Amino acid sequence: MNPFAFTSQRVGIFIDTQNIYHSAKNFYGKNVDFGKLVEILNQGRNLIRTIAYVIKSDLTPKEIAFFESLILRGIELRIKDIIYLPSGEKKADWDVGIAVDTIKLSKFLDVIILVSGDGDFTHLVEYLKTKGNIVEIAGFGRNTSVKLRELADFFYDLDELKDHILIKK
Repeated sequence: MNPFAFTSQRVGIFIDTQNIYHSAKNFYGKNVDFGKLVEILNQGRNLIRTIAYVIKSDLTPKEIAFFESLILRGIELRIKDIIYLPSGEKKADWDVGIAVDTIKLSKFLDVIILVSGDGDFTHLVEYLKTKGNIVEIAGFGRNTSVKLRELADFFYDLDELKDHILIKK
């Protein structure tokens, strides 16, 4: 774990749920226990906010149960509908929303933990670091952007934490 984590640090955790969910499903065929993931990443520090960015599709009972499980673990939800393009393609991502929230909340946080492997966040990480925030990244190592890993003050490889964060079925 991160040897530079101190209990006095104010932490915000921002979860790119689609990125992490699909990585876990594709690599391991399992779901992530997001409550356990937050606990591991926080490491006993002063957790100010945890926000999961989710995409609502059909609001099936399974999807509703997933959203409720996040809320029961104290994770705040940001929900977005899938956009259907004229071409028939589906679009749904939270990159801009995650960036806006982290920038807005950065002045209240010492540490920002971005749970995503998406290389689109490299400019965000660079910006947050210029503002004095410590930026930690958590993602499955084999599909996390190399540049994102290099920019991080600390990188949590979720492949190495899989035995602790994946739901055993």
